[in-house]
Amino acid sequence: MEDGGPSEEEVAHVSALFGTLKYLYAFSISDYFPRLRGKADFDGHEKKLRTVLEIVRAYQDPLIDERIQVWNTGARTETYDLLDILIKHGSPKLTPNEIKAQIIEIMLATIDNPSNTVEWVIGEMLNEPMLLEKAVHELDHVVGRNRLVEERDIPQLNYIKACIKEAFRLHPFAPFNPPHVSIKNTTVAGYFIPKGSHVHLSRRGLGRNPNTWKDPLRFNPDRHLVKEGKQVVLSDDELKMISFSTGKRGCPGVSLGSTITTMLLAGIIQGFCWGIPGNKSSIELAESNDDLSLAKPLVAVAKPRLPRHLYPRSLV
Repeated sequence: MEDGGPSEEEVAHVSALFGTLKYLYAFSISDYFPRLRGKADFDGHEKKLRTVLEIVRAYQDPLIDERIQVWNTGARTETYDLLDILIKHGSPKLTPNEIKAQIIEIMLATIDNPSNTVEWVIGEMLNEPMLLEKAVHELDHVVGRNRLVEERDIPQLNYIKACIKEAFRLHPFAPFNPPHVSIKNTTVAGYFIPKGSHVHLSRRGLGRNPNTWKDPLRFNPDRHLVKEGKQVVLSDDELKMISFSTGKRGCPGVSLGSTITTMLLAGIIQGFCWGIPGNKSSIELAESNDDLSLAKPLVAVAKPRLPRHLYPRSLV
């Protein structure tokens, strides 16, 4: 758009990605009665999923085809992003359809955590200003106000990471991890799981378990701070909570996802003074009926707090 904002097609694309995430893992009768698939869509999920996937593919497939053509003609020989890597280094070589499927899978795996987490953290901080003050103090101490936060600062931003980890615990985007199927009879923590069982890990149940967490419904980043000199990590190998999944088949993008989320939160806290709109006394932190994101988009007042030359011209 002329004002630098997203186009209508881009907005529709992002909305369709969230729609795909919503319906892909939702309960569907045909998952348990496969013969009904394509014949009786009782809950309408299959139709909705086809619709949002068509929107996603209509936007990004032509861009992927164009990039593949650029490589095929020899106009590009160096890799600059993940799409280039999939095209050049597929081993065995990926077909165009496989590349498109991989891109959708990567997008679905990364779209929810960073944006949802940061929105919840800012909302919680606005309702409890002391949390925001601690985060700002850490950024001013580690980074200062004469440059922007960089990836090399992340190891020292333990309070920022503790805020993110607390949001992962209390406010995951989805109540359950993607379902898995038990390939054989097994026993986990004393529970017998028959072969063929659909296994769902409750992210909300683990993160809000009163037997594991003290005062589980309170947003308290301090619970994740470790001994001085040790870094806060966003994953949890003890399965007290789930951030980027766990186990041998855990999320391969833990490092990238952690970096993106930390840089996003640190950047907007360092760059702006945040406040509640004048017509409100607090932020309503209610969960959506469809997932665990905020029921209403976060609306807050942001004012620049760094020297003017550090901001893009469009923001000055």
